[in-house]
Amino acid sequence: MLNKWRRRAARFCAGLLVTLAIPTHAEEAGRFYGMLRSRDLTPFGFLRLDMRPAHAVNIETHTFAFEAELGYQNTWALSENVEKYLTSLESSGRREIGSAEIDAIRSLPGENYLFDLESATLDMAVHYKFSNQWTAYLFATAVSYQGGFLDSTIEGFHDLMGLSSYGRRAIGRNGTYLIYDLKKTKGVLTDAPQSPGFLDPTFGLRYSGMSLPGRWQMSVETAVKIPVDGARPLLSTGNTDYGLQMSVRRLGNRNALHMDFSGVYYAGEDMPSEHQSQIIPTIVIGWERQMSARTNMNLQGYASKSVYKRAQTDLDELLADKFQLSLGVRHRFDCCLVSFGVTENLQNLNNTPDVGFQIGFAWVPRLKPQ
Repeated sequence: MLNKWRRRAARFCAGLLVTLAIPTHAEEAGRFYGMLRSRDLTPFGFLRLDMRPAHAVNIETHTFAFEAELGYQNTWALSENVEKYLTSLESSGRREIGSAEIDAIRSLPGENYLFDLESATLDMAVHYKFSNQWTAYLFATAVSYQGGFLDSTIEGFHDLMGLSSYGRRAIGRNGTYLIYDLKKTKGVLTDAPQSPGFLDPTFGLRYSGMSLPGRWQMSVETAVKIPVDGARPLLSTGNTDYGLQMSVRRLGNRNALHMDFSGVYYAGEDMPSEHQSQIIPTIVIGWERQMSARTNMNLQGYASKSVYKRAQTDLDELLADKFQLSLGVRHRFDCCLVSFGVTENLQNLNNTPDVGFQIGFAWVPRLKPQ
């Protein structure tokens, strides 16, 4: 009898273990979304066409998808002589930059500049997939310039890390100053524009019908930035730009590698500094990790040429390439995708924003399997 109960107990335990080992419902599979969609927020060349990092989202034919992203950046960029001048003033406390300081900066030897501002952008896009392989999209961007609120946070971070103040403590926080005295251009702006405005709209076309072996995928897109109201200070170059981008990605089980290679024909601009027409190459490389079925993490690096040439300036800070690093996280709801990212400048600190934030939302109701 005892052996009989032992056999029954053993069968019961075995059945219980099998029951616990088999999930009551199929585990939801994760998916990849592609790279963070943040555009370059660098004030040097900000108005040119910028090919945004490619997404990896596939929607059904004859359906729409919408996305919006709020970007915010703080820029403190200055030439070496201006940094030395402002650092020498820090011992006497903060001040507003007035005519005396502007004259002193202009009297410094060689070329000089100071860019101190924050800007907020709101990118709004609509995508329509009109065939199995072709998708059209439209981007509209609103921008607002202001003194902002991040100066004290950045100064505190510099203190914590034992970094230089770079002359920040010589002037009042949260102001807006654009002062430049270059080869062919001189200008001063000490107040942010009073109202926000819209940048030139961007129209694009994406083709995703290329076949690659294994888990590799490839897409190509082209875009054009069209001026709608002529040249507008801090809003439009007044010229039409064209861009082409090739995107390659490898989607693994939990990790994905993304690579974007783009070239933009930048037609140049006259304000605030005259730029020549040129081709601007850019490369973005990113890693995406599925943290859970609906949450992913992204790490990506951005490298691009400066829009400045020797004809405009001999300052190495403005001629140097731009390097930025972004870290972000995204979470998917049933038909929506939310994201948050932080972008930091790398290597050449005086030609890119000190720090930028991006908050994104996308409505993608008709997702197709990857």
